[in-house]
This record gives sequence, C-alpha cells and structure tokens, in this order.
Amino acid sequence: MEVRIGVQNVSREISLETDMTADAVAKAVSDAMGGATLDLTDAKGRRVVVPSQAVGYVDIGEETKNRVGFGS
Repeated sequence: MEVRIGVQNVSREISLETDMTADAVAKAVSDAMGGATLDLTDAKGRRVVVPSQAVGYVDIGEETKNRVGFGS
C-alpha cells in the first residue's frame, strides 16, 4: 500500500510503499500524534521517521489486491 506524508514547511511529500495494513498505518499515525515520532517501514525494509510536530497530513492509499486476468 502506498502512504504519502506531507511535512510542514517542505514542498515535497514523503512517499513510500509498505506491507502494513491500512489499520496498522492509521494506528502508527495516531500514536505519533501524542508527541512521539511517526516511524514507518517500507516494503524494502527502510525506515522513515518524521517528528510528529512536523506532520502536515498522511494519505493512506488503497490496499493492493492481486489482480487476475489480462488486465493485471
């Protein structure tokens, strides 16, 4: 699933592909809003750590489903 994080006072957003579920990402974001850091791991094992005070928004994409057929 794709997750995009907007950081305050930065023109570019952070975009990462993760194996986490949408609920797990939402829980990590809500836990970070208590004053900690937002800590996510992407599909390749790299960690993204953002101070919670700098988070502008988090866009949680749709979970990818395995497609079958000619359109996949």
